[in-house]
Amino acid sequence: MAERVARRRADELGLDVRIESFGVSNEEEGNPIDRRAARVLEQHGYDASGHRARKIGARDIASADLVVAAEPMHVARLQRIAPGATNLALLNDFNPDKPEGESLVDPWYGTEDGFQETLADIEAAVDGVLAAVTRGRAHAGR
Repeated sequence: MAERVARRRADELGLDVRIESFGVSNEEEGNPIDRRAARVLEQHGYDASGHRARKIGARDIASADLVVAAEPMHVARLQRIAPGATNLALLNDFNPDKPEGESLVDPWYGTEDGFQETLADIEAAVDGVLAAVTRGRAHAGR
C-alpha cells in the first residue's frame, strides 16, 4: 500500500524518485497484493494492479537512499540483512500524528476496516518520507 501511495504523491509533487516495495521474508514472495488492500487502495483512487511480493536483499538496501519499514521488528530484520545500514526508518516516524517508534497497524488478520486505518497512516506519513529522501536524509525523524 505504501508503495502505491508514495508513487502517486511523488508524481503529484513532480519528484524523480524510485519507489519499490519489498518484504522482509519470502512468505508471500510472488503473490499479488492482498485483495482487501487492493480494494481499499482502489476506493481511494490508487492503482493496485501489477504488484508481486518480493523479499528485500542487502543490495536493495545498499542502493536505496531510504528504506522504510512498517514495524520495529522489520527494522531489526533489515539490520540483520544489511548490518551497518544507516538508511533504515520506521514509517510512522514520519507521521506527525504518531509517537516515534510506533508500528504501522497490521491489518492482515483483521477486516477491511484495518486497511482503511493503515492507508490513513501511510497517507499521513508519506510527505515526510518524500521530504527526507529529497533532502538526502537517510535516517528516521521529522
